[in-house]
Order: sequence, then structure tokens, then C-alpha cells
Amino acid sequence: MDINSSITAIVTGGASGLGEATARALAGKGAKVVIFDMNAAKGETVAGDIKGLYCNVNVTSEESVVAGFQAARAAFGQERVLVNCAGTGNAYRTAGRKKDGTITMFPVDQFDRIIQINLVGTFRCIAHAAAGMLTLDPVSSGERGVIINTGSVAAEDGQIGQAAYSASKGGVVGMTLPIARDLAREGVRVNTILPGLFRTPLMTAGGPEFVGKLEAQVPFPARLGNPDEYAGLALEMIRNSYFNGEYVRLDGAIRMAPQ
Repeated sequence: MDINSSITAIVTGGASGLGEATARALAGKGAKVVIFDMNAAKGETVAGDIKGLYCNVNVTSEESVVAGFQAARAAFGQERVLVNCAGTGNAYRTAGRKKDGTITMFPVDQFDRIIQINLVGTFRCIAHAAAGMLTLDPVSSGERGVIINTGSVAAEDGQIGQAAYSASKGGVVGMTLPIARDLAREGVRVNTILPGLFRTPLMTAGGPEFVGKLEAQVPFPARLGNPDEYAGLALEMIRNSYFNGEYVRLDGAIRMAPQ
């Protein structure tokens, strides 16, 4: 699908990191971009920079997501592109032992929280976007829309403490093909990117020494990924009409160690 001024795109988590880079890249190609995010200050700033629209959306809330899609469509029309970048993580061992011998376990409410944001939130946005895309006429390629999700290398090689995060991202990977099959006859494609270690605010918050240790784990190139590299793959998935039902690692050949 060509990316141009006739295309409306929604990017969840578009106020920072991978989502921000993707929102800026789409706008750079002429698309009308709507940012769904909970960080109003950053979201408004990015939307202003790219002449887009910011909507304060919590992907765990049906009401919030419905309101966001309504506002986006009222402003720019029905979207043909959805990029799901909203997500978060946590770290708890399934069960463990403190130094004093006290046994602990992963708080189930915290497990559920990550599933609700990363997996259910992603599916919620997919379902609403897909239903809207089905109202559109196909473009010259026969497509009505493109949906791109964000998984993680943790979907395949999660580390200690990442049971919830890996489960949520593994779920995103696992639903990619069946959703693509669900929507194939309607001309809506679905793909997922599995990023490795990227230079996002979360990764760089630990300071230069911490970043250096992360970079040393990447075989080649031995550095953190740049958000623009994620955005570049997202744009290729949109442009290349034969890209469908796939999940692709973007990770410098890293395979995460247990810890």
C-alpha cells in the first residue's frame, strides 16, 4: 500500500520510543497520523510537530479506545493503517526466596495487568481498526488496510522474571497468523515486529554504563537498535503487499540470556 496524504494512520504508544519514530516516519511520507497514548504532554508535542492528532487513550479501556477511534475518524477519516506500539513490562520470579528464606510469588494481579495492556489492549485496537477498515473500498492493490503489532524477542527467549511480559508478547505473535487469515478475504494484512534491545527511554534510563552492558550482548551491530530502524521496517510492511501473516525479529542477531 502506498503511503501518502490519502492515508490515515493510528499509532498506539505514539508519544515516545518506537511509536514516536513510526508516527514521525508515517507523517514524513504524507500520512495523516493519530497518536493514541496516555502521556498527554508528550503526545500533544509530537502530534503538533507532525501536524497530526493526539488522543488520550488507555488501551485497557473499551470506552477509551472507542472514543479514540471516533475522534480520529472524525478528524481525518477512516484509518487504513494501525501500528500497535503501546505496551509495558514488569519483572517478578514465578516463585522465589528472599535472603531471609521467605518465599515469594509473582503477584497475579501484576501478571494480569501486563496481559491486559500488551495482549488484550493490542487485540482491542486491532478489532476496532479492522472493523472500520472493512467499510473502505480497496485501493488499487486490492487492500483495505494494514495492521502492524509490536511483539518482542522475549516472546521467544524471555528472561528470568519475564513470565508475564513474554506471555503477553508470545500471545501477540501467536495471534498474528490467525488474525491475518480472518481478514485476508477483506484485503487487510497483519504483521508483527519483534524488536530486540532498542534505544528507547526505558532502555536508556539506567545510564551509559547500563547501556554499554546491553550493547555488549548484541552480536552485530554491537549497539542498541535505533527507533528509526523499527519505523523503517514498519513502513516496509505497509508498502510491501506480499508481507502478510508474518512476525519478524529485528534484533542484531541477539538471543537473550536467562538473565
